[in-house]
Amino acid sequence: MRSIFYHIFLVLFAYVSYRASKNQLHMAQLEGYKPSQYENWIKHNYHTLFLKNFLKNLKADSKVKKPLAFTHRAIRLFTIDLIILAIFFAVFYAAPIGDLAVFLINIIMILLIPVFMLLATMIAFPIEMRIQKRYYNEAKAKIKSMKNLKVIGITGSYGKTSTKYFVKTILSEKYNTIMTPESYNTPMGITKVIRESLKDEHEVFVCEMGARNVGDIKELVELASPSIGILTSIGPQHLETFKFIENVASTKYELIEGLPADGIAIFNADNKFCLDFSRITKQKKYLYGISNEDQDIFIYAEEIKNSRQGLKFTIKGQNGIEFECQTALLGKHNISNILAAVCVALHLDLSADQIISGISKIKPVPHRLELIPTNNGVTVIDDAFNSNPTGAKEALEAIKDFSDGRKIIITPGMVELGTIEYEENKKLGKIIAECCDYAILIGQKRSKPILEGLKECSFQEENIRIAANLDEATKMLGQIVKSGDVVLFENDLPDNYNEN
Repeated sequence: MRSIFYHIFLVLFAYVSYRASKNQLHMAQLEGYKPSQYENWIKHNYHTLFLKNFLKNLKADSKVKKPLAFTHRAIRLFTIDLIILAIFFAVFYAAPIGDLAVFLINIIMILLIPVFMLLATMIAFPIEMRIQKRYYNEAKAKIKSMKNLKVIGITGSYGKTSTKYFVKTILSEKYNTIMTPESYNTPMGITKVIRESLKDEHEVFVCEMGARNVGDIKELVELASPSIGILTSIGPQHLETFKFIENVASTKYELIEGLPADGIAIFNADNKFCLDFSRITKQKKYLYGISNEDQDIFIYAEEIKNSRQGLKFTIKGQNGIEFECQTALLGKHNISNILAAVCVALHLDLSADQIISGISKIKPVPHRLELIPTNNGVTVIDDAFNSNPTGAKEALEAIKDFSDGRKIIITPGMVELGTIEYEENKKLGKIIAECCDYAILIGQKRSKPILEGLKECSFQEENIRIAANLDEATKMLGQIVKSGDVVLFENDLPDNYNEN
């Protein structure tokens, strides 16, 4: 008969196992439930993963950037994982061994919970693929049946989410428009929107398309059947999976390749890859850009003014297009994204007044150069969504345009840039030196390249702070900030990131 102390430990084991399994479910979800990606995550974090997670799961839930969503798929995977745990525990509990041996075995089981979750993903994956295929085909058939629906596909290394919001807001001045919400840019995310939210009364469906591997966009195009495609940018994003920028480029162009012969292709002429692709595209196309440097440019922006109240600018283009616009947004890259939306609007016969009205109603996309109201005279700009080299530069140039107040940045730098990550973060440090008065960096190891860039530009070392995490960085900010300052939160590390 087991001792009372053993049964007390059993309750503790069950609690910690549940918490640890839930945490690993979250990590598996962030890796797209793909066994290979989740296995790579475990390998990358193995040297700190087990003990840290054991200690972490004794604490209360911490705030995360993208919380665990208990979808039907997550519940199925969690159930399989808990069944595996229960089977292992039952075997050892029934074995003719002493309490101490069972105690040690249970400790080892807790430390190996990521391995159990990996086993669960391997078991669940083929089952989920069959379920997904059925849902995918249902959504694909539904789209095909809606003959009068205009589907607009949007992809790019950066700018696609903002452009999606802008297209939806402007087109809503004339059409009943629906878009994929938040970051629903995967096959199952888009499938869910089509099956559950897209209705017969909708006239336009704006669909963001994300990718981490070659062929991902092609799959989404086959699902959504867009007749209009927007390519916002091509740059060094997700190089850990793409490996080379040429793979990024060819994957993004899958959207344009998948358009029908009478489709419409829209390109950012300020991006060399996009401009080059526009030259080989056979469908009707529109080019947009901040500058008017290409002879084929359809619309461009002039007289751009950045202020604490937002942006003012004038849109000009072919056939006498010219109208002044104002928005609460910040950053020239947001004007670029607005121009993409205006190309769609003009093609779909919106008037200048409708476009101007739509632009004035655009609200900042959460965590993308979002002005946060304060009551202490400090201007706070939240650009915490995963930054990229172009976006980070634009954010810093935006605060540089502010004429008064000290400029303070809080950042961990950029991630998922593969072999160029160190050099790009060093460049970021140099840009920070040009645009900011104070730099609060997050992560002792992560901050090294940024710090190197700052020092090469003779940035004052007494104005540099290094914090272990965002909470500590925020406390440091409170010690130096004063009324009139401008504070930029640039990037936030993903929940499945570990700098060790």
